[in-house]
Amino acid sequence: MAGMWGPAIAAARMEEKRNAAGGGSNRNQRGQRPMMTLFSIFPLLTVPVVIYNLMAFVFAGSATAAAGAEAAPPILSNLEAPMLSIPMVSGSTWTMTGGDLLILISLVFLFAEILKSTSTGTATIMNHAVSMILFIVCLVEFLLFENFATSIFFILTMTTLLDVLAGVVVTIVSARRDFAVGEGFS
Repeated sequence: MAGMWGPAIAAARMEEKRNAAGGGSNRNQRGQRPMMTLFSIFPLLTVPVVIYNLMAFVFAGSATAAAGAEAAPPILSNLEAPMLSIPMVSGSTWTMTGGDLLILISLVFLFAEILKSTSTGTATIMNHAVSMILFIVCLVEFLLFENFATSIFFILTMTTLLDVLAGVVVTIVSARRDFAVGEGFS
């Protein structure tokens, strides 16, 4: 019987020595890889917000206003430019603008964020905190900068708010369910 466990014990000791020497695997104490931990902390909605920021600060278009009309934010020329046109069977053409594409990307990332919020670890709590910071940054940009006072950025800001609210609610419900199941085993 002792001979059966010998190789397993030896392998565990070698792994322990390798980790102590710094030559171990690329995992933290809980067995996760550092990149996975970073992925679970990093809110994915940062990607469309960063894309919008790049468009607003680096690639801002020129503002054109009709006589007597209010000047539109300069970024609107970039957001309203057609990105994709597809002829439809009905004979019309469906056109997707840059702003439409940015909203679509943010909705996909919101779905992924809601899926990530179903876990109840420390990384999930950090994700909610960073998501709240992202929402505050978006709100400040919306209120203070001309290029961010658009409907598209308002929808991005509301998407970050929904991420914060849905993440916290889903985490609380999951934790309550886990707590209720754990009570029966004490």
